[in-house]
Parts: sequence; structure tokens; C-alpha cells
Amino acid sequence: MESNKGASSINNNILVELVNTSMPYGKYTGRLLCDLPEPYLVWFRQKGFPEGKLGQQLSAMYEIKVNGLEYLLRPLKNL
Repeated sequence: MESNKGASSINNNILVELVNTSMPYGKYTGRLLCDLPEPYLVWFRQKGFPEGKLGQQLSAMYEIKVNGLEYLLRPLKNL
């Protein structure tokens, strides 16, 4: 049986990055990605997320917020 430990570790790393990475530009420069308002993420979704890692992080944050999963990030803010 295959283990999902590697995939789980990757997912945890993504979540940790969301609570430790700041928005590098725009209206919310310097704000943690996990603290970006949902309407801002919806706007990005409509206009298109940027290329690369930031776009992936914003897309993940969008999915977390619109699905009400912010509670997953709360314990990670204290790490």
C-alpha cells in the first residue's frame, strides 16, 4: 500500500506558506496572503491569477476562503 505522507507534507508546506507569505504588490502590499479579503481574491479569479508560485498561492487561498476552510490556517499562524 502506498503512503500519502509525501503528499500530505507538501500540502502542509503550502498551508504554512500561505500564513507566512506577504502580498508583494498591489492594494494589499505587505498583507499576509491568508489575510487578503475574499473580494480581492474573487477579483483575481475573474481577471486571472498571476503566473508562477504567487498565482498558485492566490488560487489556493481563493479556494480556501470560498469554501469556508480558513479554520485550517488558524493553528498554523501560531507556528
